[in-house]
Amino acid sequence: MISRNRSQLLAKYLVPGTHVHLVGIGGVSMRPLGLVLKGMGLNVTGSDMTASASTQELMDQGIPVTIGHQAENIRGADCIIRTAAAHNDNPEIAAARMMGIPVFERAQAWGVIMRAYKNAVCIAGTHGKTTTTSMVTHILMAAHADPTVMIGGYLPLLHAGHRVGKGDTIILESCEYCDSFLNFSPTISVILNIEEDHLDYFKDLKDIQKSFRQFAELSTAGVLANGDDPHVDQALKGLSYVTFGLGERNRIHTANMSPDWRHFDVICDGEKYCHLSLGVLGQHNAKNALAAAGAAWMLGIPGEAVAAGLAEFRGAGRRLEFKGHFNGADVYDDYAHHPDELAATMEAVRSLGYKRIILAFQPHTYSRTRAMFDDFVRELKKADQLILAEIYAAREQNTFGVSSMDLQQQIPGSVYCETLPEVTACLRELAQPGDVILTVGAGDIYRAGEALLR
Repeated sequence: MISRNRSQLLAKYLVPGTHVHLVGIGGVSMRPLGLVLKGMGLNVTGSDMTASASTQELMDQGIPVTIGHQAENIRGADCIIRTAAAHNDNPEIAAARMMGIPVFERAQAWGVIMRAYKNAVCIAGTHGKTTTTSMVTHILMAAHADPTVMIGGYLPLLHAGHRVGKGDTIILESCEYCDSFLNFSPTISVILNIEEDHLDYFKDLKDIQKSFRQFAELSTAGVLANGDDPHVDQALKGLSYVTFGLGERNRIHTANMSPDWRHFDVICDGEKYCHLSLGVLGQHNAKNALAAAGAAWMLGIPGEAVAAGLAEFRGAGRRLEFKGHFNGADVYDDYAHHPDELAATMEAVRSLGYKRIILAFQPHTYSRTRAMFDDFVRELKKADQLILAEIYAAREQNTFGVSSMDLQQQIPGSVYCETLPEVTACLRELAQPGDVILTVGAGDIYRAGEALLR
């Protein structure tokens, strides 16, 4: 279990005037952390391995960022906060340890920050976290609640993946990897689903369920969880929680569902709460919207604000995001990197009636590809034309002896491309009027689609 003493110590440093240095500040949840800390009156500096739009944004906001990790970068810092990718052999971490400067984890910092809010809504699950967190953000903005937000992706409404508000509510996407969300201090915990994933850290499904149960037990004002998911039911057995789902046995459920999953009533404790008309596709997004509405209901948000907020939601960045047209084909990009996410994305796109689905898929991590190999083969076969980019390594070395070529050999008619420029060239050759082109994966496969459109 994460040490509460460490969080109590960190709280003493997160006060105006303290100099905090963030190692890996350009990361998806490190960047907003830096901006939130600066907004709290701290003196924030940071470093990252590479320059990016994220590091430039931080510098534009007055946060000095050094490119490259060097011991001298931490000069003058009272404490260090690191991304999960920065290990003890990182020059800045090693120097801090040698000098006696305390080093804390990113998730510990978010956990301390959220204690200052009356409402801390933490949204977790194997799939749908970014979309649902974005939906709740839309709702609270429509309700003029002025929330603080941390999303693991880009939300057009915010022109960012974060927001620093002056209201009494903070909304956070909450990831289970490395038990990160166990550092948090939720008032309301939302659990969308539980599946096998991150098996480079967790032993098996039971280990994942144990972590989610501990996360639920942290909540002080209630838990909202998917009542249609047997893995969630097993994980939370014996706990008191509010269920949401499509079935009427759930406290929060749907009624009068349209065939395209976009229009339905939300029923809470037997009463109609609101009617939703969604601008996003698929059954999975109907479930995400139901969870977002349920969280708003638990917060006491009027149903009219829920309907208004979700009517304006058109998706988060890289979540079935329309990118443009090429040679008469529509080009979309999606973050799906788990077989279940692939299935949901393909189902939603298939409903749009395109002649062919051309899927360019980049597996994410060797461990996930090896552990779920057969499931990936099953889902990838559903594309009319499949292009496989090489596996995106992320945090791993290929000690698993697996390649996208192994997937290609199991899927007749598929094409393997070693590099992203090869993927782009293949898409250029295949695209025809009436097609939909999907670039899919949690790595940098989106670059292939963007290059095509250029």
